Amino acid sequence: MEHRSSGLQRLVREVAKFGAVGGAGILVNLGVFNLLRHATGLQVVRASVIATVVAIVFNYLGFRYWTYRDRDKHGRTKELTLFLLFSAVGLVIENGLLYAATYGFGWDSPLQSNVFKFVGIGVATLFRFWSYRTWVFKALPARETVTDAEAILEKAADTEKPRQRVR
Repeated sequence: MEHRSSGLQRLVREVAKFGAVGGAGILVNLGVFNLLRHATGLQVVRASVIATVVAIVFNYLGFRYWTYRDRDKHGRTKELTLFLLFSAVGLVIENGLLYAATYGFGWDSPLQSNVFKFVGIGVATLFRFWSYRTWVFKALPARETVTDAEAILEKAADTEKPRQRVR
């Protein structure tokens, strides 16, 4: 039972760290979005895509060096490729909702844009959490599991040794 409890505690810590980095990423995303929207006059979705890309870079650094710093660090190229792939899917989810609200329903006021940007971030975050923890920042095998596997292999090797017959 203690093993389950520690696994649940690890998951709660992971969700909290993911939420802290993600929360800061949301502030970066919304801040850059509003700055671009009002200072440059870019169209809503273009400003949003740029803001999302800035937030993706911010989040990668936070996830790799804080939230998932204890995860497998081998294969950084593969990790970064997967991170960017799943982030791009999240970008499409996030900005697709904003696009539909803006161009499909004509909801283009600053308040409406921010509400749908925020909703899009929320939906995309659920996808990102699942994909990052499952595919990108893979957990290293637990020490107990490795030790147990080694013991099983040693035992199997001992039983497979040819036995000498006593005459």
